[in-house]
Amino acid sequence: MATKESVPPAADDTRDRLILAAEEVFAAKGFEAASVRDILRRANVKNIAAINYYFGDKERLYIETVKNAHTCCNAGIPFPDWPAGAAPEQKLRDFVHTMLQRLFQPQRPTAFQLMLREMAFPTKACVEVVQEYIRPMAAVLAGILEELLPGLPRQKHFLIGFSIVGQCLHYRQNRAVCSLLMGPEIFDKLSIDMLAEHIAEFTLAAIQSLSHPKAHGRKSVGSRSRT
Repeated sequence: MATKESVPPAADDTRDRLILAAEEVFAAKGFEAASVRDILRRANVKNIAAINYYFGDKERLYIETVKNAHTCCNAGIPFPDWPAGAAPEQKLRDFVHTMLQRLFQPQRPTAFQLMLREMAFPTKACVEVVQEYIRPMAAVLAGILEELLPGLPRQKHFLIGFSIVGQCLHYRQNRAVCSLLMGPEIFDKLSIDMLAEHIAEFTLAAIQSLSHPKAHGRKSVGSRSRT
């Protein structure tokens, strides 16, 4: 195995080029089928020990590449710093709008493709992605839902949160299908503002129903029908 002494340190962009080349290869082929030599060739790196020097091994290169894709998606679009007393309904609208901005901001197609591949076929990278990127976002949403539906079981908060995130992802992940169904003349006019307002309105209506089940002819939250 090559050691760090095998490749002298260089003040260049080799690590970044390896990440970008790996993103293309991993996005197209997945972790198992990806070739280290193909990554080196795309990165224009001739020293085969470079991956071991910068990352340790192929698996670590993959993990860092997936994490870099998430970093690019979130770059420059933080969640708002809400003032004390901000209405939770507005926080929910802001959360949805921020998530859609992140999903639809200009980015390398291979970055999003790699993120989707990892979600569909999770590897060890998934653990770090959840811990560093997804869990903090989930905590923000959980806090908003706790304000909107205090006392609701934690499981129910997760289910509602998954529904919100699923709506946001649908318009990015399945945009081609949406365009075919609606027609591009309609779909192409859907702005982030319009989508965010729709998702927020839809979600808040459901939350209102959960908050006042009797007014909507529903059983109380957590109740089950019995036979």
